[in-house]
Amino acid sequence: MLKEMAGLGFEWAELSHGIRITLVPGILKAVEEGVIKIASCHNFCPLPTGVMHAAPNLYLPSSADARERDQWLRHSKRTIDFAHQLKATKVIMHLGAVEFFWFNPARKVDNYLDAHEGADLSANATYQKLLAKSLAKLKERVPAYWENTKQGLADLLPYAGQKGLKLGFESREKFEELPLDADHPDLITAMTKLEACGYWHDTGHAQIKQNMGLLNHRDHLAKNAPNAIGFHLHDVNALGHDHHAIGTGKIDFKMVSSFWRPEHTLVIELSPRLTVEEVLLSKKHVEKLVASRFGR
Repeated sequence: MLKEMAGLGFEWAELSHGIRITLVPGILKAVEEGVIKIASCHNFCPLPTGVMHAAPNLYLPSSADARERDQWLRHSKRTIDFAHQLKATKVIMHLGAVEFFWFNPARKVDNYLDAHEGADLSANATYQKLLAKSLAKLKERVPAYWENTKQGLADLLPYAGQKGLKLGFESREKFEELPLDADHPDLITAMTKLEACGYWHDTGHAQIKQNMGLLNHRDHLAKNAPNAIGFHLHDVNALGHDHHAIGTGKIDFKMVSSFWRPEHTLVIELSPRLTVEEVLLSKKHVEKLVASRFGR
């Protein structure tokens, strides 16, 4: 797996939340032999024993179940240990979701979006009314789940700091996921271990949220740029589907690149359905943006 990435011209890689425990020996061998370097890992990495599919939300720090929160903390520490072993510097994390036993307002929003796939709903009065009503219901339930997440981070951040790793709190794409978009800046400034955390911007997720009418991509990035430590880069097509080749969809990557700084980690995060040619196209596109931004 890592030899294939190196063969495409990549010197660094991110290990995703789809790394099975059986892949660990080969990964350690590849890093030890200098095949490639690991810049970042995405929680949970490696996956818990017996889990055979990508599962970044297997355990949620926001959960009402204390046992699940304990499992989240345990396996997040395991990811940090693995990242430290690989000499990575950053771990990307999802921070949970608001749970609904009945009548999740996200369903009505998702159903409306599915029925109007690819449509511009910014001036659609019916959708805007539905969105406002659903957001109000969501925000009523946020506090308890958000407090659980913040307590979990307070427990985890000292551990990350001891290992010399930064936790990247990723922007999310689903309606009910945490943090709510407006809460990213306050979350990071509230953390006592600022040197051990930062904002992680996912271009596809931000574009999906813009399509939903929940944020403006540029404005959201501008607000969070001071705390940014890295980016997941992928495009969104006309139908609103993400993880497409960079430069082939709706995202303004020139705008995105204007917020890049030398210390940021830039990860090309594409669907496994894409061809090698599309991977290389994305790589070339990012390299041009880097050259334009930094003159190299």
